[in-house]
Amino acid sequence: MDNHDVPPTEGPPAGVSSVRSDAAALRAFYHSQATRPIAFRKEQLRALGRAIEVHDSDILDALHADLRKPRLEAYASEVGFVLSDIDYAVRYMAGWARPKRRRAPLISWPSRGCVRPEPYGAVLIIGPWNYPFQLLVSPLVGAMAAGNCVCLKPSELAPATSAVIAQIIRDTFPKDYIAVVEGGRETAEDLISQGFDCLFFTGSARVGRQVMKAAARHLTPLTLELGGKNPCIVCRDIDLRAAARRILWGKCMNAGQTCVAPDYVLVDTHIENRLLTEFKRVLHEFYGDAPRQSLDYGRIVNHRHFERLVGYLDQGRIVCGGEHEADDLFIAPTVLADIHQSSLVMQEEIFGPILPVVPFQSIDELVVGLRQRPKPLALYLFTRDRAIQERILAETGSGGVCINDTMSHLFSKNLPFGGVGTSGMGRYHGKASFDCFTHNRSVLRRSMWPDPGFRYPPARHSLATVRRFYHLLMRR
Repeated sequence: MDNHDVPPTEGPPAGVSSVRSDAAALRAFYHSQATRPIAFRKEQLRALGRAIEVHDSDILDALHADLRKPRLEAYASEVGFVLSDIDYAVRYMAGWARPKRRRAPLISWPSRGCVRPEPYGAVLIIGPWNYPFQLLVSPLVGAMAAGNCVCLKPSELAPATSAVIAQIIRDTFPKDYIAVVEGGRETAEDLISQGFDCLFFTGSARVGRQVMKAAARHLTPLTLELGGKNPCIVCRDIDLRAAARRILWGKCMNAGQTCVAPDYVLVDTHIENRLLTEFKRVLHEFYGDAPRQSLDYGRIVNHRHFERLVGYLDQGRIVCGGEHEADDLFIAPTVLADIHQSSLVMQEEIFGPILPVVPFQSIDELVVGLRQRPKPLALYLFTRDRAIQERILAETGSGGVCINDTMSHLFSKNLPFGGVGTSGMGRYHGKASFDCFTHNRSVLRRSMWPDPGFRYPPARHSLATVRRFYHLLMRR
């Protein structure tokens, strides 16, 4: 996912002194203890929800301006998604924030232990351009629910959405509680250098490495939500029409510019031609003879990404699609076949509306090939065979798995979302968003009496006695 790898061309620079003063104000407000009460957190989240609803049309207009997102798709994947996050957090956060009792060891009797969920403090969230509202504000919900003060850095590559977010936040919250800093790459670097108490970044693996390196200078705990080449496996026992619809729905949302979109299809060689036929039929049903005229299809974010994607079109046989128009940043949904594994389209994350289809001969061959690749953010598997399902789950790795559908796992508040390896680290969504911005502080309280002397020097017992003591008291 390329999100912050373009030199800034839009968005005012924040300035180091301004960034420093914003960070200091956030820390001061946090140390005032104002964010600690659950009632405060709930009211602030409700205020955020009300502000989003008031600016609903402004947000949808901005998403259309930045990415030509259809309004229905934009609401479902961005605005509605965030509003449901807010409702869920308000409903359950009191329980999440309650200290949890833990059993204390007998060696410290009489005592009691607990784990106190506590906010990190002042946290930084850096958002991407592909879902510029949801992927910035959804983590914000978790950070607010956990009791943090927050600095938001929207993507400069989605300037209209960045401006609307800035307006919503500045009209709703004091700057020392929730701050928005607009700008490009240098602004992001200045923000990271302030040593925030926690950092949440969504973007490409390449930039994620740079962010992690910069955060390491301050030992800042961080969550990285990155991307990868998400495989979509189609076995011969599946309903091909339903599979084709679900695969192309996930691939074509936001014109393929989704970190969990199916990146390529691995199909049983016996049904490859039938699946390709279904793909052609389904794309025609979705977008008609002229996808460029469809109100349900978006555009590529900028010319740099447009040219990169057009370069993939000659790396296989175009089964359907392939039309493109630079002036409109339009690339039709395209299915490729007869692709060489060494081609760039099979080595790089596509992040666009181009879907390579590659046949496989056996599950053994399939598993070996998947193991040779970095672990993706998502893996999709279409089969009714429970044995194959369990084998793929056991013998491959990925951030998440969705069986017989694509992308639906994102919408569950009970399924933590995140990557593994080069696809990221850390989890969020639902309670996991609260946990992401929470330090679980262990506390043990002990009475001053009794105070036996056996643990103090000089030693009064043999090693054999101590061994028996540990066996009885410390292993419980």
